[in-house]
Amino acid sequence: MSLTLADVLALPGLESMCLRAGAAGLDNAVRWPYVAENSGIAEWVLGGELVFVTGINHPRDEANLLQLLEEACERQVAGLVVLTGPAYIQAIPPRLLDAAEAAGMPLIEQPYSLKMVLVTQAIGSALIQSEQLGRSKHDVLERLLTGNYQSLEVLLHRASQLGMPLAGNWQVVQLQLEGSELLFAHGDAACVEVHLARQHDGISRRLRQLSAGLPVVGRAGQWTMLLPASDAVAALANRQQLANWLKPLNLRLAPLKLFIGLSAAAHPPAHLAQAQDEARQALAAARRFSERAGLCVYDELGVLKLLSGVRDRALLDQFLNERLGPLLRHDLHHGPSLMPTLEAWFHENGNLVAAAQRLAVHRNTLTHRVQRIEALCGLTLDNAYDRLDIGIALMIWRLSA
Repeated sequence: MSLTLADVLALPGLESMCLRAGAAGLDNAVRWPYVAENSGIAEWVLGGELVFVTGINHPRDEANLLQLLEEACERQVAGLVVLTGPAYIQAIPPRLLDAAEAAGMPLIEQPYSLKMVLVTQAIGSALIQSEQLGRSKHDVLERLLTGNYQSLEVLLHRASQLGMPLAGNWQVVQLQLEGSELLFAHGDAACVEVHLARQHDGISRRLRQLSAGLPVVGRAGQWTMLLPASDAVAALANRQQLANWLKPLNLRLAPLKLFIGLSAAAHPPAHLAQAQDEARQALAAARRFSERAGLCVYDELGVLKLLSGVRDRALLDQFLNERLGPLLRHDLHHGPSLMPTLEAWFHENGNLVAAAQRLAVHRNTLTHRVQRIEALCGLTLDNAYDRLDIGIALMIWRLSA
């Protein structure tokens, strides 16, 4: 559970602190208080800090305050607190207020009469309490998702005491961020780490906004959350909301990409472990099948549900080798051409022109490859039963890639 700026402003003893601009960021999570003593803060913050600007150790004219705001936005701090009084910063410049409002950066005014030691003590204590409460809530949710409990009744009673609204039916959502290896391959490791931390924080912040007051479980680019879903209509709304967020997000994240898998709807707390397994299967499909645009719902899996129920993996591997083994061995030795061709042919429903355009090859080249595929596999793409076998084999291959 995170301590937000709204929580900080509601702490006992801090009533004289006043939000002056940037109310859109009141849900920002506060990682720790930081008192700015240098002319800038970019080198001294990691993101998520509540930065206090006193003017004691460095003059704070309008230009410097605007610089601090710019750096605060760049480093994604939780908010800025400007201490005002007769000795140092007499008043917050209107230009700073306008800029903070435009940037959505919370700007809080604190009178010098409120001692910093009281402020930092109150925030520090609240952070510790918030962390302890958050751990307890995470523990309850993780036990429900794994089915690791002796008494559901006792666990739900504990959840009620912690203020977790678990009554009703739910949909489990699993998310995974991939592509970090590409960043590390082409960038400085320290800079990449900072960049990844910012992306993780941004995604986590959005998920907390969606999570109906329940914790978001996850670390290192993997998250699990619950969304209310009493029926298929609510589940469809959840899917649409996540899809609308995911598409522009992935354009901005590139080369990183976020994948999302959702369970079916209407899972009561007793069935959340089953829902988690469904979300995992949907996430695996979202990662392997690019045409799903990075998001998949368990109800959309179709025949993949049957494949996931085969406990003996060797049977699936044997089926794949019998149907597509010659193509896999060809591409292994000569470079990928036949398998991508077969995928494009299926994706375009056998339309040679569209498949050729998809692969950026001449239609004659595609026709030759299709003939080569049929000769190597001993199957005919015009035969419905052969197409069914090949389609299932392609699914197995994609899920095991």
